[in-house]
Amino acid sequence: MAAIESNGLNDQLSQPKKHIILNAFDMSTVGHLSPGQWKNPKDQSATKRSLQYWIDLAKLLERGGINALFLADTYGGYDTYEGSLDNCIRRAAQWPVTDPVIPISAMAAVTKNLSFAITASTSFEPPFVLAKRFSTLDHLTGGRIGWNIVTSWKKAAFKAIGIDTPIEHDQRYQQADEYLRVLYKLWEGSWANDALSPDPSKDTYADPDKIRTIHHMGKYFTLDTKHIVDPSPQRTPLLFQAGTSPAGSEFAATHAEAIFVSSHSPLVLQPKIDKIRKVAASKGRDPRSIKFFATFTPILGRTDEEAREKYQELKKYVSTVGGLVLVSGWTGIDISRYPLDHDLTAADSTEEHKVRSLLDQFTVTSPEVPRWTPRVIAERASIGGLGPVAIGSPAVVADEMERWIREADVDGFNLGYVTTPGSFEDVVELLVPELRRRGLYAEEGGEERLTAREKLYGRGQKGLREDHVGSRYKYEVYKEDI
Repeated sequence: MAAIESNGLNDQLSQPKKHIILNAFDMSTVGHLSPGQWKNPKDQSATKRSLQYWIDLAKLLERGGINALFLADTYGGYDTYEGSLDNCIRRAAQWPVTDPVIPISAMAAVTKNLSFAITASTSFEPPFVLAKRFSTLDHLTGGRIGWNIVTSWKKAAFKAIGIDTPIEHDQRYQQADEYLRVLYKLWEGSWANDALSPDPSKDTYADPDKIRTIHHMGKYFTLDTKHIVDPSPQRTPLLFQAGTSPAGSEFAATHAEAIFVSSHSPLVLQPKIDKIRKVAASKGRDPRSIKFFATFTPILGRTDEEAREKYQELKKYVSTVGGLVLVSGWTGIDISRYPLDHDLTAADSTEEHKVRSLLDQFTVTSPEVPRWTPRVIAERASIGGLGPVAIGSPAVVADEMERWIREADVDGFNLGYVTTPGSFEDVVELLVPELRRRGLYAEEGGEERLTAREKLYGRGQKGLREDHVGSRYKYEVYKEDI
């Protein structure tokens, strides 16, 4: 967008087209962003508790050259709607939820190129425990692991682990910043590259003199240990982050390599992306090295008419209440309390703990959403959450993706589904060929066995870039103050 304003349309048209990066967006639950589709005979969401679902999905995504499977997660139910968890449970609105980490090894075993981005919170477990898990996953997948960093906000989740009140929003990000720095010390700074040096003649497997003990005494965490896992292919997993609140943007500009963003309009999203890039540049980072992925739900048909018919069929199974449960939980607004045509704003939020970047949507309208009312939300929330839904032939959906790339300055999309695996099958069989025809998507038969980070930055960039804050903690440069 900035290039259009400063150089004019002709210069923009002369620029080479940006390759679109696609991630599949799923969650280990029955009702992700389109609650109610479990009633649809074509939907297999209820089989996610079977390992075969994840194996088959991984094979499908690999066949389509999809960059990564991005797995959301949550640590508690949504109880804002009507002040109760009942409808969250009744409507299967992200309930029940199983652990997304468990199927990763099985999916990695049947794929070569597909990466995996797993959501995990900085709020509920010590950094050492998370460091061990992600180092293990990075080893087992050959470096195809990313971490979607979240700071948890649900009261129900904190109560589940024995804490009565969640940490205040901005303080959560301060805690997360220290959490990441502890992890960098473990992943980057504990082991020398040649610490693991098996020598049978000396009965020596690793050199203890080349494995540093990390002594960390901070505001939130205290640590005194060596990392227990030897360096994995990436050392630090590819770092995703979601959220564009002021505190979240500052955190993202410091730590994130890829950012998951969501908005109903590319024109609403672009200024937020531009701000994060500018903050990153002020920190000495290449602002273009941060890759932005927008949520996007395609409903595809071979023709526009077929796609519209598919959409009408999908609408038969929606759970409107399930959608309102999710939005009420995300925003802290109990939508059940308001008349259908009441204009909702951020002022209607009574919950201190919510997703501020989603709540901020209610302060901004657009041609796509001129008003935010319970009626509008009810129409939009049950298919694709509040994110954009594109309905049409591959050409129409590809046009819409190009518009988002152009107007919002995103690098790719986290593709939501309405039914699974059907929505993902349509992406692989219909959309990917159209994007390849336009020169917007990597061709089949590309290089194999790249790490998650190399797939974004190029072969050879397995570790953190030199301009990333985590590089300050690498073994050869890090000096700890004791």
